[in-house]
Amino acid sequence: MSATSPAAVVVLAAGEGTRMKSKTPKVLHEISGRSLVGHVVAAARELAPQHLVVVVGHAGEQVTAHLNAGTPVRTAFQAEQNGTGHAVRMGLEELGGNVEGTVIVVCGDTPLLSGETLGALAATHAADANAVTVLSAEVPDSTGYGRIVRDPATGAVTEIVEHKDATDEQRAIREINSGVFAFDGRLLGDALGKVRTDNSQGEEYLTDVLSILREAGHRVGASVAGDHREILGINNRLQLAEARRLLNERLLERAMLAGVTVVDPSSTLIDATVTYERDAVVHPGTQLLGTTHLAEDSEVGPNSRIESTVVGAGARVDNSVTLSAEIGAGALVGPYAYLRPGTRLGTKAKAGTYVEMKNATIGEGTKVPHLSYVGDATIGDHTNIGAASVFVNYDGVAKHHTTIGSHCRTGSDNMFVAPVTVGDGVYTAAGSVITKDVPAGSLAVARGQQRNIEGWVARKRPGSAAAQAAQASSRETDGQS
Repeated sequence: MSATSPAAVVVLAAGEGTRMKSKTPKVLHEISGRSLVGHVVAAARELAPQHLVVVVGHAGEQVTAHLNAGTPVRTAFQAEQNGTGHAVRMGLEELGGNVEGTVIVVCGDTPLLSGETLGALAATHAADANAVTVLSAEVPDSTGYGRIVRDPATGAVTEIVEHKDATDEQRAIREINSGVFAFDGRLLGDALGKVRTDNSQGEEYLTDVLSILREAGHRVGASVAGDHREILGINNRLQLAEARRLLNERLLERAMLAGVTVVDPSSTLIDATVTYERDAVVHPGTQLLGTTHLAEDSEVGPNSRIESTVVGAGARVDNSVTLSAEIGAGALVGPYAYLRPGTRLGTKAKAGTYVEMKNATIGEGTKVPHLSYVGDATIGDHTNIGAASVFVNYDGVAKHHTTIGSHCRTGSDNMFVAPVTVGDGVYTAAGSVITKDVPAGSLAVARGQQRNIEGWVARKRPGSAAAQAAQASSRETDGQS
């Protein structure tokens, strides 16, 4: 923990967010791979606080379950939404009351807020020895926001004036309040006990703490965010979309500065949880989602959805969808392939055009080039699977496994009816339905003998176009003999 690591971070996530017009709680709406509150929690964790607590209220059980789906997060329950001051008090009570050290309070609907900006807030708070430090921002248009009024001599914050109450001179101020604060924990606890509810909403306002402490002779300061867009809160779907766009731009910029080529950032989506190495290439129309990792010199897209997939060094994914798959170094996927969960392609393996794979392990150099389904299967090294092959894995009740060895050559239009094992070095004839194990080094033929019935068309389809064509062909053949 650094010298400026806070004693606690309290995340306020108890509101319903009715303007979202959704059955989903506002803080659980997702952008760039995380919920809104998930982004805030991730930023808070960058500060390595001693304590982190999220105050939940509306749909509290649902929000708590979501937060605990990953690394567990401590929560406090605000049964009635009685204001931001009341919410912070619930958070501190969960931590045992007054907290010694810095307490940072953030809103759960500010997904653009970065750990770097919160760290700067904590550092300013410590350096200036403030009782309260407001995270502020200078905006192009401050209409509707609370203005930060400072002492010209000391830079201390003397008041926060709401737009409707501001004078013309104050309305010209472009520095605004974000609703994010750093507090001296001991002073915060004492001041919360003095917050009154004699206002139009009958609620405990956290901002009242600032005036209480200032009137007691304590200093209130401000830390200006480097990018005013970081403090944007989400209240409706328009703002959600705008935040998604801004965050996506930030994440793509980070990837490009790390050495990733993004051919068309305007058509590329990337989640916050995606990782990458230098010289990876992302073509237009591609979505990089979940825990996807792009290794060095890999190339994905165009028009691909890569979700929670490891793409190995030098691998290529073209116009395809991959979900929870592993793609080995130098492997080729697509175009128009679908790799479902549990698929593992070995080094220089291939899942080609219109190939679907699920729960399948494909060995080094093995190719499934065209129009095939491989499900619940293990295929060895340097094997070639013929076009239009189907691994018949489901008997209507249970799934079964197929094993095919190394250096096999299976014919086109093969059906492998699981459970079945095909040994190393096996060849299978085109059109075969393999229902029995095939020993290593064998040729498997599982199809009926071809039988030609001459003259059938003329007898059974007289006068048809086929009969006329056959008759003309016979005359031509007779004329040449």
